[in-house]
Amino acid sequence: MAIEIYSTDTDSGQISVVRKHENNYEHVTTIPVGNAPRGSVKFTRDGRGFVSNTSTNSVSEIDALTHREVARITVGSGPRGLGIVPGDRYMLVSNSGANTISVVDLESREELAQVAVGRDPRHMAIVGDHAYVAVWGSGYISKVDIAGLKNGDAGNVREIARIRIQENSHPYSLNVDRESRIAVVACNSVDYVPVIDLATDTVTQRVPVTSQGGRAVAFSPDNKYALVTLERESTIAVIDLDTFLVTRYLPVGPSPRGIAVLESDFTVYAAAFARGTAMHVGQPGSKPHAVTVVRLGGVDLGTDDDTADARPVFDDIPVGYGPCSVSLFDTDRVSLDHVDIDTAHMSESSVGSAG
Repeated sequence: MAIEIYSTDTDSGQISVVRKHENNYEHVTTIPVGNAPRGSVKFTRDGRGFVSNTSTNSVSEIDALTHREVARITVGSGPRGLGIVPGDRYMLVSNSGANTISVVDLESREELAQVAVGRDPRHMAIVGDHAYVAVWGSGYISKVDIAGLKNGDAGNVREIARIRIQENSHPYSLNVDRESRIAVVACNSVDYVPVIDLATDTVTQRVPVTSQGGRAVAFSPDNKYALVTLERESTIAVIDLDTFLVTRYLPVGPSPRGIAVLESDFTVYAAAFARGTAMHVGQPGSKPHAVTVVRLGGVDLGTDDDTADARPVFDDIPVGYGPCSVSLFDTDRVSLDHVDIDTAHMSESSVGSAG
């Protein structure tokens, strides 16, 4: 594998690209995009990456092999989260300022429709024929039917259910476990983590945590634990998915937001956004404006009583200002015969640098 880490640096208006060499990291480049990029870069199988530009009402397209922005797609007001629909033909974008979800055709790079949801939608997860969207301002998860996209029918994409969390809970993001049984929700303004049973679309667990400020969710490679970033405490809460109890807290850099897990060696990457106050001074993995690296291979997450041979190992990867999200891309997924994305049909204004 040839793993590259993509950090979405909101305050710098860029994407930092870092290559992993065993347990060392090499800064490859920075990719200027639009103002205030948000959310993790999402990739198609052939190496097209996409990230929302919140202040410019657009989505930047990035070529993951040449590390350059190749297009900007106009969407609704204040785009935040996005998801690639299975098949890589369509993309969904949550427009926090328009209270809608954009449906984008990735072949034509055109917005086909906007679907109304509640106030201020944020990040999403796609499971089969449905998208689950965290609606930050309305305190619920929107379930959106996307089955029509199998036949190219964007007109039938619509909200079909609302899974209520709590008023003023501010659900920010969610992720679905590796068996597609449950969705774990990160909420900004409640001191618990909701768990949704996807068979019934109901909240079946509320896992207490030590603070508000949930931001993002990932899962351990064996699917036994959920990992939830808590921005206000600068920790990752580890939740046992059998007992739905927190087994330990992992200290990371200040104000962690996005999180990603490399399955092959169980390494966790958390974006240290650095606008909070809690910080673990002097510990590796505590720098602001960095991606915190936590190596967990061989560590028993069911306890915080580590042995000398199996402790979490922490490190920092310096990136740009205000990293809000992180994602991973394996360049070996794309053939060495890759041909650059054709930009001949794009208008001159659709390609540009950060503003």
